[in-house]
Amino acid sequence: MSFGPLRAVDAADLVVAHGDLVAVVGPSGSGKTTMLRTVAGFERPDAGTVRVAGRVVAGPGAWVEPERRRIGMVFQHGALFPHLTVAANVGFGAAGGGRAGRWLGVVGLAHRARAYPHELSGGERQRVALARALAADPEVVLLDEPFAGLDAGLRETLREQVAGILRAAGATAVLVTHDQAEALSLADRVAVVRGGRVEQEGTPEEVYSRPRGRWVAEFLGEADVLPGDLRDGVVACELGRLPVEAGPTGRVDVVVRPESVAIGAPSDGSNGHGADAVVRGRSFFGHDQLVELELASGLRLRSRRLGGGPWRTGERVRVWIDGPVSALAQEPAGTAR
Repeated sequence: MSFGPLRAVDAADLVVAHGDLVAVVGPSGSGKTTMLRTVAGFERPDAGTVRVAGRVVAGPGAWVEPERRRIGMVFQHGALFPHLTVAANVGFGAAGGGRAGRWLGVVGLAHRARAYPHELSGGERQRVALARALAADPEVVLLDEPFAGLDAGLRETLREQVAGILRAAGATAVLVTHDQAEALSLADRVAVVRGGRVEQEGTPEEVYSRPRGRWVAEFLGEADVLPGDLRDGVVACELGRLPVEAGPTGRVDVVVRPESVAIGAPSDGSNGHGADAVVRGRSFFGHDQLVELELASGLRLRSRRLGGGPWRTGERVRVWIDGPVSALAQEPAGTAR
């Protein structure tokens, strides 16, 4: 899919199984919303095929108009009809009588049936938009950044409610988001998109713990990278010799998540492994803290520990690995981000 010289979607391949909630996550301009609009029928692809429930809706010699694709759409700001009541909004396009009342009950807004959109909170408007999408009995529900316009507390509550509603309804859904935590916490599967391509797709655990490249590792949460050498399932790096599940033999990038880095007194360590370091900073978040560390080589890494802890800037400590790490083929300088 191209817009003039800009290729927004480039040979992206994604399969969504029936009943799954799939999150498509990527930075701004990565092509994720264009992918969603192509499935919905709002954009016509230059090449390739789009299938919904096994039916070709876009492809060589085939085109099905958006209203005939049996797709429910939830936009960022709900896109409700301001002149219609909540019940009328949900009933618009509903597949069969009585479905508006049923779905308003499912989303917990039956008592707001006679209200108008301007009388609702942001979270209520998004739940009405979801009820409207589900009332049409769609094959798939598409959600385009539906929580982006909400404050942090409401966003977290609403996204859990929406995920619960979709799963209770047995709906097949695709959620587009730029929020990595949102994608990892809500979805059955996650597709990480960059430059119009799907870089990696899998369960949240797979894409987070076993990234296929440094860019995916650093995009999906906090990650630090150390040079290492991998032989026979063991990678040697500044933090010692560490077991890894798989990876290329030879020089590698060792991806370390902060939750896998333990801190102790200079005399501590795990079976003699680890390295000396100096605390260079600390951010306290109440439930945990993020400690910034500098190794003897000058490389820095972070450790996420529960609670407050005693670590102070300038203090000398011992650090070691207490969790999984990944080994990736080294990428040329400047290509990881």
